[in-house]
Amino acid sequence: MTDDGVDIRVEGRLGHITLDRPARINALTPAILTRLSDALVTWQDDRAVEAVLLDGAGDRGFCAGGDVRMIAEAGADEARAFWELEYATVLQIARYPKPLVAIMDGVTMGGGVGLGGHAALRVVTERSRIAMPEVRIGLAPDVGGALLLARAPGLVGLHVGLTAATMSGADAVATGFADVFVPSRDLLELVDGLIVPGADAATVVARVAVTPPASELLPQRAWIDSSYDADSVATILAALRSRREPAAVEAAETMEKMSPTALAVTLRTIELAALDDDLQRVLARDLSVSLGLFARPDFAEGVRAQVVDKDFAPQWDPARVDGIDPGIVDTIVGAR
Repeated sequence: MTDDGVDIRVEGRLGHITLDRPARINALTPAILTRLSDALVTWQDDRAVEAVLLDGAGDRGFCAGGDVRMIAEAGADEARAFWELEYATVLQIARYPKPLVAIMDGVTMGGGVGLGGHAALRVVTERSRIAMPEVRIGLAPDVGGALLLARAPGLVGLHVGLTAATMSGADAVATGFADVFVPSRDLLELVDGLIVPGADAATVVARVAVTPPASELLPQRAWIDSSYDADSVATILAALRSRREPAAVEAAETMEKMSPTALAVTLRTIELAALDDDLQRVLARDLSVSLGLFARPDFAEGVRAQVVDKDFAPQWDPARVDGIDPGIVDTIVGAR
């Protein structure tokens, strides 16, 4: 493991960035993001670098997201600085002028989706586990995740965001979170192909990609689209409870364990992202939303329950969706 949690090198004509905190599933820190961003700046005008590869060290996953314990223990100024850096890096990746390949193998959540999900060429495998689980800790999907969720077919993105559902690699391709499916056994071939001088990144990726297995999530669109077509979390829960499908009832039970305020904010941010397909503006809203929820008690409580004590029994404030204060939601989301 590298001292600062990221390994950066040039191999042939390939700029290769490997997130390197395997014990923490490559959770992001300011040092990692700074070095990653600096490398992208250095390579942008370097003719010796034709393409960039972003992947993760270890056998557990690409990136579990931001280091939430670090963020929870930080003050508001430190949290703002981290999120500003993270969101700027996401936008930098999305706008990068050279082919940028992200391999989202294994666990890819939160900030990991931010880094990989906005790359030019997004690769998943049979080991990929893609999720935006922020509502579990009193936050809302950020890093432009609301835009990816809004772009998913029908209202599947709302379901994924409000239940913190984990998608397979096949689900990720079907919902637009990834572009291609590559068997994990062929990842070394993919990397070797990208290193060859003059190689076209898209051609190399296409050569090792295969047709993904059938998505298990997309065939559930009938009950998802019907249940989530509502303007409040309470209405969605009632619709889910009225369905006969066991998966719908399970979704309701899952949502009822999440932070009510975070659920309401998530619903609003995905709706807004669907109306404005601009990543920079979505990221600007993400910053306001993240800071607003950071200041609420649910964030510290969610981190305590999920990360620190791991009793998985958070005491939310308010405890139920019927206690959601619309005024607080409006303030957190803002008018952007």
